[in-house]
Amino acid sequence: MTIERGAVEFIKKKIKEVQIVKKKVMPKHVALTMDGIMTWAEREKKPLSEAYTQAFARMLELLKVQVKMSIPIITLYLMPEKSLESEQFSVLNDVLEETFNSINEFDFIHKNKIKISVIGKWYDLPGRVVESIRTLINETKDYDYFFFNLCINYDGQEEIVDACKLIARKIRADKLDPESIDRGTIKENLYSSYFLPPDLIIKAGLKQEPNGFLLWDSAKSKIYFSKALWPDFDATFFSKAINDYQSL
Repeated sequence: MTIERGAVEFIKKKIKEVQIVKKKVMPKHVALTMDGIMTWAEREKKPLSEAYTQAFARMLELLKVQVKMSIPIITLYLMPEKSLESEQFSVLNDVLEETFNSINEFDFIHKNKIKISVIGKWYDLPGRVVESIRTLINETKDYDYFFFNLCINYDGQEEIVDACKLIARKIRADKLDPESIDRGTIKENLYSSYFLPPDLIIKAGLKQEPNGFLLWDSAKSKIYFSKALWPDFDATFFSKAINDYQSL
């Protein structure tokens, strides 16, 4: 079973479980973490490759939910920077390559004009993975109905450090007055410069910590801690988080 066929089965089964929500209080940007994959593999006594396959099937399901709920922007924290053991990293790269190739052939993306963007130092991944990511980005670059961002090889503190480096270079080149620097200047130089800060961050997994996810942009975000491991995080869990956001 390919990732795409598996994803379609999940979508058909779970999309019906999405609860009706009030459009007037829908968040414009929802960010999520994919935590709990290894814990799920250990709990279910499944190989790590199967855990990642299940996890990325959930990612494809999330695209359907985004369109159904009319959420303009979704950002998914897929892979932290330099935090994976060698075995895990190797397995993840294999599944990543297959996933991105499957997404590019996923008609739903093109039908609904979903722009896929990747945030972080993804260009440091193996060449085959980089190529599949680059192809997907290029195929969807002109879409503007929905935006689906993936944080890959990403660290929130490094994002701010890199923004400071960019600002320092502009000052050195006499293109920026240090006295004019404000919060907007920082935002303009972040990886995430082109989208709004998230209204809601959904933290999957058992640990109740944000892990530096969108560190600058999350200053005023509401955070929902779900106890669901990401491979179990279906449309029902997503709806619960949205309903919790609407009740605040």
